[in-house]
This record gives sequence, structure tokens and C-alpha cells, in this order.
Amino acid sequence: ILTHPDYIDGNPDLIKPKKLLNPVKASKSHQELHRELLMNHKRGLGMESKPELQRVLEHRRRNQLIRQKKEEEEAKKLQSPFEKELLKRQQRLDQVELNNSDSSFLQLEKEQEKQEDHAPEFIKVKENLRRT
Repeated sequence: ILTHPDYIDGNPDLIKPKKLLNPVKASKSHQELHRELLMNHKRGLGMESKPELQRVLEHRRRNQLIRQKKEEEEAKKLQSPFEKELLKRQQRLDQVELNNSDSSFLQLEKEQEKQEDHAPEFIKVKENLRRT
């Protein structure tokens, strides 16, 4: 059930609502772009090429990537000697930790071998059977 608006009655005292304008379509740049696209379409230009919007977006993306790479390079260049030294120390600590973990692993293996040496003969034979 729809109700009918009051302004259809024809009462001259009422103000009739007007349709709102779309601010995008009302903008001068949008009108110029639309006019240009219509002209190109009439001439048959740009049918094989990419649309203008797509070209502009690709150009922006390309510029943004270039700008981002430049910023990263500048950040690398601007690293202070202190930061470089911290990175070197961190790398050295990582290497020491790796070496320690390797040596601790070797120590565990040696301890297991010692325990196996002290184990009775039947346990050694049983371990060999499991392996095969």
C-alpha cells in the first residue's frame, strides 16, 4: 500500500520538491570529460586503445610504485652508523645461537651414545631390530 504525496492535489500554496542535482555530474571536470569521451566515440578514436580512466589509473599506480621504491632506497641510505652496528651485532648473535644449537644437538647425540654404551646387550639388539 503506497500513500500518494500531498502535492498532487494541485494546491498552489504548497512548494513542490525538486530533484536533487548529482554533485559529480554537475562538476565542470566531469562534464568536460564526458564531452571529450562523446567526441572521441563519434570520431571512432580510442576504440582499440585503453579507456582514459584505465590509463590514468595505471599511470598513478606506476608513479606510486616508483615513489615507494625511492622512499625505501632513501630509508636504506639514511640508516645511521648506530643502526648499522646494531644490525651487525644482531647477525652475529643469530650466528652464535645457531652454532650453540648445533653444538647442543651434538652434545645430546653424544649423551645418547654414552647411555647406549651402558645399556645391556639385549637393549642394543632390540634397538638394532627396530631400525631394520
